[in-house]
Amino acid sequence: MTRPGAIVFDLGKVLVDFDYGIAARRLAERSRLAAREVQSVIDHSPLLFRYETGQLDRAGFFAEIRAAIGYEGSLDEFSQVFADIFTPIVEMIELHARLRQRGFPTFIFSNTNDLAVAHIHQHFPFFATFDGYVLSYQQGSMKPNPQIYEAVERLTGLRGDRLLYLDDRPENVAAGAARGWHVIQQISPADTWARIRELGLL
Repeated sequence: MTRPGAIVFDLGKVLVDFDYGIAARRLAERSRLAAREVQSVIDHSPLLFRYETGQLDRAGFFAEIRAAIGYEGSLDEFSQVFADIFTPIVEMIELHARLRQRGFPTFIFSNTNDLAVAHIHQHFPFFATFDGYVLSYQQGSMKPNPQIYEAVERLTGLRGDRLLYLDDRPENVAAGAARGWHVIQQISPADTWARIRELGLL
């Protein structure tokens, strides 16, 4: 393949794992709903979509969550619980570091929210080592909408197969491929490492 001018990483399920069930169980302890019902409110819900596309700010998201589940804690308490759901995918963080050592510019491209980003930035030092970030809540658009892919192209100054894009979700990978990007759907860290080696990038 053409040597990529930049390598674009999804964040969740690629560089960090996450489980909204962790937050749901802790929030339920101070809510009127059971953990299962709390999770349905916060995980892949219309409310989360509004937050992650910038239609709600942090305070607005908290107000709607509090009303929906009867949460009794403060915004600060909620923020800590809601964001503390991530664990590093060590093999992928190492892969990113190796690619940086080989001189590749790297970027984060994620459907996410400001609470998650603040938490990851504070607790996972690797997050600060990218050249740039395209984040749904800042863009007002979410993958696989073409608009947010255009933001990646503007930020990197690259198009087509000059971009190599790693994501776990097939619909997001397909949207990148439709723009001519070179794509890898992450099935497992070992598989992604193997694909990168096959491309001659390590």
